[in-house]
Amino acid sequence: MAAERDSEGLAAARPMLTDLYQATMALGYWRAGRARDPAEFELFFRRCPFGGAFALAAGLRDCLRFLRTFRLQDEDVQFLASVLPRDTDPAFFQDLRSLDCSAVTLRALPEGSLAFPGVPLLQVSGPLLLLQLLETPLLCLISYASLVATNAARFRLIAGPDKRLLELGLRRAQGPDGGLTASTYSYLGGCEVPSDPMLAPAVGESPGVDLAASVKLWLERVCACLGLGVQEPHPGERAAFVAYALAFPRAFQGLLDSYSVRRSGLPNFLAVALALGELGYRAVGVRLDSGDLLQQAQEIRGVFRTVAAQFQMPWLESVLIAVSNNIDEEELARLAQEGSEVDVIGIGTSVVTCPQQPSLGCVYKLVSVGGQPRMKLTEDPDKQTLPGSKAAFRLLASDGSLLLDLLQLAEEPPPQAGQDLRVWPRGAQEPCTVRPAQVEPLLQLWLQQGQLCEPLPSLTESRAFAQWSLSRLSPAHRQLQNPALYQVALSEKLRSLVDSLSSQGAP
Repeated sequence: MAAERDSEGLAAARPMLTDLYQATMALGYWRAGRARDPAEFELFFRRCPFGGAFALAAGLRDCLRFLRTFRLQDEDVQFLASVLPRDTDPAFFQDLRSLDCSAVTLRALPEGSLAFPGVPLLQVSGPLLLLQLLETPLLCLISYASLVATNAARFRLIAGPDKRLLELGLRRAQGPDGGLTASTYSYLGGCEVPSDPMLAPAVGESPGVDLAASVKLWLERVCACLGLGVQEPHPGERAAFVAYALAFPRAFQGLLDSYSVRRSGLPNFLAVALALGELGYRAVGVRLDSGDLLQQAQEIRGVFRTVAAQFQMPWLESVLIAVSNNIDEEELARLAQEGSEVDVIGIGTSVVTCPQQPSLGCVYKLVSVGGQPRMKLTEDPDKQTLPGSKAAFRLLASDGSLLLDLLQLAEEPPPQAGQDLRVWPRGAQEPCTVRPAQVEPLLQLWLQQGQLCEPLPSLTESRAFAQWSLSRLSPAHRQLQNPALYQVALSEKLRSLVDSLSSQGAP
């Protein structure tokens, strides 16, 4: 399959974004004559991040771009030849040059889906050697995107639906790729991208007005209203505000804490905002970036109301108040509490670097080769894998609430709504019976034999889907501290296969 050199393809990871381990494994398969054995791998995580009860699946669009453009270049193969054993058969490198993903099929949770431990985010099937080479890049693309999207979703749940959250983390991210990925998937998870707020056209605009002179007159009136000396507001700050207002009269906003919020930033902003108001423009808002943000916002809102009444400009009461400054979950909860006067919250470091948990811990495991199920056996039960090609379903109650996610072998008939199902919750010693009112298949076919099966949703559509997905969580599963664990269960047939292979591998 010829590599597609489109803008999306160029944004995806390169095939050599991988570990040497994958190349040595590929060589081992090739030498054993198993390079083209049909195989299937699953990518999943074992524990929900941040101590929560859910994750959001993300990164699918990047994986599809990567797979559709996968092709080792001559320089890639030459590098591998320089680091692999010198006696490696040249035919191996010739085969690498011909690799593409035309025989790869991928099923995955749609972007923005709720995801739970053990349920595959991706299922990848194709030739064994090629799938081995895909492990590291697919883990890289899915793990970070899903972690950031989940982190942003937690911030959105804390803030509630009405507060605007802006992602401001590029300067704090781990390099340019991490920064752009974080911006994309924090948006998917519920943050917003800073935008230029366009206001209605000014009414009664008077051309040729000297804005600086008008601001100076307004400053005297504002300072008298606030009980300040007219010399207290910093003139350099005021000049910067005027310059910004001239450039963006319909989008004027001011950072108030360059010098002093109360004695400089606020009166300077009000003077410019009122001068613009005379010309029919409306200031957009103010931003605070230091100090007690909640208290300052309350004080500023009070001043806005006083000044609005004093000068009969009622629109000033509702000017937006934005805050930023190393906001974490605890501070966000404080800023979002009932009665807060904060309208917009900018989050940088805490959303893009995920300081509570820097990695989602996804794994990529072989579950089938040559049509035979494969299972990793280990003394650590958490690291045992579930064998065989599988299907996944979400079972819902009659009121639409989520009951559990069910994993079963792909060959089994799908569960039916209204029928009793005997299932084994993971970690339980006994089965239980459930009767779902609705059944939703989870894994969607996106790539078949290298061909895209349907267009990807836009990022905006995926973001809306993520918010809808989160709305379906029960309060017990949605809470961020000590949440109830969501159940993932196995069908009886899958459980029997696990027990059978475990007994065969037991010492």
